[in-house]
Order: sequence, then structure tokens, then C-alpha cells
Amino acid sequence: MAERARRSVGATVAAARSALRHGIGANLAGGTHHAYADKGGGFCVFNDVAVAARVLQAQHQRDGRALQVAVIDLDVHQGNGTARIFQDDASVFTLSLHGEKNFPFRKEAGDLDVGLPDGTGDADYLAALDAALMQLDGHCKPQLVFFLAGADPHEGDRLGRLKLSFQGMQSRDQRVLDWCLSRRIPLVLLMAGGYGVQIEATVQVQLGTYRLAYAHWQRWQSSKQAA
Repeated sequence: MAERARRSVGATVAAARSALRHGIGANLAGGTHHAYADKGGGFCVFNDVAVAARVLQAQHQRDGRALQVAVIDLDVHQGNGTARIFQDDASVFTLSLHGEKNFPFRKEAGDLDVGLPDGTGDADYLAALDAALMQLDGHCKPQLVFFLAGADPHEGDRLGRLKLSFQGMQSRDQRVLDWCLSRRIPLVLLMAGGYGVQIEATVQVQLGTYRLAYAHWQRWQSSKQAA
């Protein structure tokens, strides 16, 4: 388990480096957001986002200033480990949209936490996400975004307790991708959680995310050539 977790962290570092070069990078695993600096938690051994953010900040300082990072965490569970690691750190902004009554039952204070009631569906979820992205715009000008695209808000998830349809999940992902593309912010895509009653439902959501990500990369390349 430790070796797998270590390699997953390395894959997120590689994806972040790729994002800075090509506009988007992805790790088929990653998003282990319950791990703290000093301990694991909730199926998470090491916090890959925290490690990758620190590696990229160390390698890409500008005029002595750290690379500005935003974490957009849309896994159904709050990223408590990530929030705790980056508390009071102005160089990393953490946004989490999650089930208010779901695990972890003791939340950590992130920069922007949006707790949703059980049973939240497409319309209310997407409205909350739009409002959160608007707030993010007002608080942070990131140079790199880590997007935890958990499949567990889907209505077919056995642990999620939210009720997003497949189309709602696609709209969620498209909003984040469009937000980054319109601002020319490189994006690191991580799969985070997904626990479908039928594994096919989780795979469908994740494949949908990757298809949108590929289209995002094509648009990024086209806009770069046009410029």
C-alpha cells in the first residue's frame, strides 16, 4: 500500500509538470485529500496534492514569490487533510464543495467550504458551484489549479448521498474546465473518490471526465496557436 501511494504522489507531481507545459495534466489515481502532513486518513496515505504543490512551488518561483495554487475539490467528502496543511498559507487557496453530513464528520476550515445537504441534485449543486467559482475569482489569481473530480457526488454512488445525474456530473466538470481555460490557468486533473453500487456507473463518470479533459486540451492547443 505504501509503495502504491508513493507512486501515486509521483504521478501527481508529473501531471502538474505536464499541466504547466501543455495546459492540462492528469493522474488516473490521486486526490488523496484526507491525508495530513503527519498521518493518513480515510483510505489516503500521503497527500499527493500537497506534495505536488510544494514541489512545483519550489521549482517555479517568480521574483522570489511562490507559485499561486488553487485546489478545487469536488469530491463528495471534504478535503480535510488538504485544508489543514494549507491553513494560513496565502500561496494556496482551498475550495471544497462537499456533503455537509458526510465523512469526515469533523471538518477542517479551508479557504472556501461549501457544505451541501443530503439529496442535493443537479440544479442546486451547479448553482452552488457557480457561486463558489465566482468567490474564488475574487479571492485568488492562481497560476495552477488542482481539480479533484471525484465521481462520488453521482446518484449511483453508495457513499456519496448526493443525487447528481451523469449529465450533472458532466456539467460540473465542464464548468471547472471552462473556468480554467478562460483564464489560461493550467489544470491538474485527479480522480479522487468513486464508490458506485455498480462499478460501471463510476467508470462512466470518470470516462466522461477524461473525454471532457481531452477536449479541453484540444481547445487549449488551438487557442495557443491562434495567439
